[in-house]
Amino acid sequence: MAKRPSKHLRPARPILDNFAAAQTKADGRWMVANMPAGKANKNYLCPNCQQTISVGMAHLVVWPVDPSIGSASAVSERRHWHTACWKLRR
Repeated sequence: MAKRPSKHLRPARPILDNFAAAQTKADGRWMVANMPAGKANKNYLCPNCQQTISVGMAHLVVWPVDPSIGSASAVSERRHWHTACWKLRR
């Protein structure tokens, strides 16, 4: 059975049918989209608290408005955050 390529080598999957809005934080501008519980079909690790965002838990998907130098796209830098963790972030 062939191994799947690393997620870092695959193109980023688009975020479908979620409305994203720009927000400004101390470190720049970010696009933020709600991930409803019904669409949350994987576990993720919140970059703030390092705790699991479980399958079926509503949360936020966040990515920079402008990609980092050397990044293929800003969407490839997206991360999944607990809603409360993102709200507490300055």
